[in-house]
Amino acid sequence: MAAVRLAVRRALTGLPGAGPVLVACSGGADSLALAAATAFLAPRLGRRAGLVTVDHGLQPGSAERAGAVAAWAREQGFDPVEAVPVRVPGRPGGPEAAARAARYEALADAARRHDAAAVLLGHTRDDQAETVLLALARGGGPRGLSGMPPRRDLAGVPLLRPLLDVARAETRAACAALGLRPWQDPHNTDPAYARSRVRADLLPALVDALGPGVVANLARTARLLAADTAALDDLAGAALADARCAEGGLSVDALAALPAAVRTRVLHAWARELGAAPAALSQRHVAALDALVTDWHGQGPVHLPGGLPVRRRANRLIR
Repeated sequence: MAAVRLAVRRALTGLPGAGPVLVACSGGADSLALAAATAFLAPRLGRRAGLVTVDHGLQPGSAERAGAVAAWAREQGFDPVEAVPVRVPGRPGGPEAAARAARYEALADAARRHDAAAVLLGHTRDDQAETVLLALARGGGPRGLSGMPPRRDLAGVPLLRPLLDVARAETRAACAALGLRPWQDPHNTDPAYARSRVRADLLPALVDALGPGVVANLARTARLLAADTAALDDLAGAALADARCAEGGLSVDALAALPAAVRTRVLHAWARELGAAPAALSQRHVAALDALVTDWHGQGPVHLPGGLPVRRRANRLIR
């Protein structure tokens, strides 16, 4: 419990704003340990603690489970407490992506309703290691291998992950020490989901082959790559500003002078400015844009997601 409380204290100390912090709690061991630590620490740091549990409606009895989590939260002194139903079917992407999008949308809405200073998420070091392995298997670049950030803003709402340096075994031990009975989500062991297969088979096999330090090493790799990616993004932001032409578009000469790692980031950011949906914008699109700069032989326009054509005219890339 000490490891979980220390992580939460670090996240809450110096947090701006006077609003409550909201814990996103499914009732699983990770988020339940996070909630218990927050309920203990937040009042001692002069801040209210609230809790939001999201009912995805994907399993029998999900509404009753959400209600039980909310009832426990009220007993622990959380205020506000919400059990929020969401609709997942019909959203774009696979079932995992659709459920995640619905959940984050509900959390951001709740944070705005209560003027919350932040929403706390219960992802652990083990979750981070799994994320890195999934990104590696999918051919993700440095951004994908950077894993989950300890903080990101969603529509103006800070999302914090205090437990990224805490092992899953520690959150389970914390729950046992407090006499809490976490809910075991059957999706976490369903082999139909890639993350479940990584959790049940791949990561244990790596631990057996390479030793228990592999989980922490994967998480450390994510931290190192996140720092490098942030630095490259800063360089790309400045380079994008320098490459803009007064008459519109980007200067091919300015782009060609950039290192490839910076140039492709510039092109990616510019494509998003033009209106290409981030979820649909792939490495293939960016590579085709890059070819207009580095391998120009008169080829036609590159069509970005949403039917957005980008072409080279003289020494400019234009829409």
